[in-house]
Amino acid sequence: MKLAGINRRERTPAERSGRRIVSKSAYLNGLQCPKLLWYRCNDPDQIPAPDEQTRAIFDQGHEVGQLARQLFADGVEVGRGIIDLDQVIALSRQAIRLRRPLFEAAFSFEGAYARADVLDPVGTDAWDLIEVKSTATLKDIHLHDLAFQAYVFAGAGLNIRRCLLAHINSNYVRQGQIDPRSFFVLEDVTSQISELSRDVPEKLEEMFRIIRKPEYPQIAIGPQCDDPYKCPLHDYCWKFLPKNNVLTLYRGRTKGFKLLAEGITELENIPDRISLTANQKIQRTASLTGQPHVDKAAIGPFVGQFRYPVAYLDFETLGTAIPLFDGVRPYQQIPFQYSCHVLRSANGELEHDYFLAEGPDDPRRQFMERLRQALPGDGSIVVYNASFELGRLEECCEVYPEFTAWVNGLKRRVVDLLLPFRGFRYYHPQQGGSASMKAVLPALTGKGYNHLDIEEGGMASLKFLRVTFGDVSPEERARVRKNLEEYCGLDTLGMVWIVEALRALAGG
Repeated sequence: MKLAGINRRERTPAERSGRRIVSKSAYLNGLQCPKLLWYRCNDPDQIPAPDEQTRAIFDQGHEVGQLARQLFADGVEVGRGIIDLDQVIALSRQAIRLRRPLFEAAFSFEGAYARADVLDPVGTDAWDLIEVKSTATLKDIHLHDLAFQAYVFAGAGLNIRRCLLAHINSNYVRQGQIDPRSFFVLEDVTSQISELSRDVPEKLEEMFRIIRKPEYPQIAIGPQCDDPYKCPLHDYCWKFLPKNNVLTLYRGRTKGFKLLAEGITELENIPDRISLTANQKIQRTASLTGQPHVDKAAIGPFVGQFRYPVAYLDFETLGTAIPLFDGVRPYQQIPFQYSCHVLRSANGELEHDYFLAEGPDDPRRQFMERLRQALPGDGSIVVYNASFELGRLEECCEVYPEFTAWVNGLKRRVVDLLLPFRGFRYYHPQQGGSASMKAVLPALTGKGYNHLDIEEGGMASLKFLRVTFGDVSPEERARVRKNLEEYCGLDTLGMVWIVEALRALAGG
């Protein structure tokens, strides 16, 4: 693979001046935001450590990477546990003589440093460069990732024949042991990488220029703050924004950035010349007045459609890159918990039933059996964002068709509590442009999740996975399971409170 701009006999000014080496991750940071690059290289202590959910994503990527190694028989991991760059590079130089698949081989060139997921030998002197990703599709950032590696490895003297991306086959369904050959798709991206690699030297020189500046570059916040990943400096860079700022405009992020560029930060300062949707106008007015928008004419019929007994239902799910159970696709959401509050009459006692899977077995059949027992045979079933719960039930029916008729009957009884908030029939300025339950509940009722150890669904899934499949003490497992019950229970109890508040607003 011939890469333009590479000359192994000369060194760039960056290399000759002794400036620090730019790793692959630093290079990708630099492509996303120069400010992030500067902090990473000059003041890394200011970058927050990854939170638990981010670490879980890293761990999942590592698991996928380990699985991909099974595609390459007789492979050798280079420099395992070694941090010193020079030592790893020296070991990699030795390892390439083996002409075996290499994992984590490292090389440097012209101030750039990279380690490869896989270098697979081809013929007598060529190599295929393979990057493993735990995603189901090819993304632009993956191409830049590989382009940087190809530039470094080719510059270091390796003959790169092809560049490939090994990503997850979204159509794969587990049956027994995971089959890596069916689980992964190897996509040849050599032509794209050859083109992108031509730009790497120029981009590196610009990055070295940024790194040696005494202060970080002044970069306005923008779409790059969340693309391709949420920047670890996101909260730091966005802290100047007021609570009801233009970036909270409902479905109006692009418009919000344009307003920021004009120096407009607060919703109430948006001039009349700016075109706003009907919902955005409601949002701005609520911010101006500090009062909620209440459409009684719409809320009344919405709550009037409920039929007793009313069941309030919520699920918690897990979705892993490598399926845990037979009949499951990568990232398919598997329900492991539900909470159900039932009110059989307007003045009746509120009843509660819940299910939380025990042990590492597939929970879906027991989940469905318990849920069928818990839900009344008639009346309304209230959920928040009905498409999610109904989608999970339909997927369970694909595996257990004996539940299909029952689920089809449920569909006619479902009421989606999200609808009046997504349609801005009710909007409170405290919602911050969001119609999610986590925003609506405290704004409408004054109650929320802040007192809980688990406050949102992603964390619930991580906690369940850890105590169910990880090595934890019985005491820790019991504590987390209690927290899971409290969290999911508040989801359905919160819906009860929301409906009560809507009834009061509608006058009945």
